[in-house]
Amino acid sequence: MSRFSETLRSQRWDDYRYYHQSRINQTLHLISAIIFLGCYVLLSTDAALAGLVGWLAMLTRQTGHFFFEPNGYDDVNEVTNEYKEAVKVGYNQQRKIVLLVVWGLAPLTLFVFPTLFGVFAPPTDRLDFIRHVGAVWLVIGIGGGLFRMIQLFIVRDVPTGLIWGWKVLTDPFHNVALYYKSPLALLRGELIDASIADAHWGEKDSEEVPRAT
Repeated sequence: MSRFSETLRSQRWDDYRYYHQSRINQTLHLISAIIFLGCYVLLSTDAALAGLVGWLAMLTRQTGHFFFEPNGYDDVNEVTNEYKEAVKVGYNQQRKIVLLVVWGLAPLTLFVFPTLFGVFAPPTDRLDFIRHVGAVWLVIGIGGGLFRMIQLFIVRDVPTGLIWGWKVLTDPFHNVALYYKSPLALLRGELIDASIADAHWGEKDSEEVPRAT
């Protein structure tokens, strides 16, 4: 297996087992992924609206992470939450909080500086203001991804950063394929994905399941 495939598989496996145990979170990720796919379509026709839709998808995802995932000791993987946060390749909770604060400040900034120092024409109505917010949110989203990718170039290596960037871009497609059964499992009363525990114990007897890096 090539390094690209192995690293991508490892990043996705760690993300899945450490941060997507909750069936509620998985279901929210499925909804978010579908919204993100719509955002990809909108990017070619209406970037400002894509920014608004993209952050609707992002908030749906983060609601699952912050409110429904276990944040204490991880009994399934036998690691502390501090360990998971330290090995997280992408945005761990601390980084997400910073990104969400920047996202939340964007409308306030545009309210105080309607043209954003000459970037936009003065808004003529509320719709103009909302579209300007969407455009800024799109830049924040893209900028946040590029910023973390460059960080990974420095603290890890260039391939790790590039592979993580590819993972983020393709996550909506992967999430649909991975979590399409989660709503039905949730309706059956399954709150935690039991297959993660099965895979975790199975990795002790097989090298096919990538370990954390």
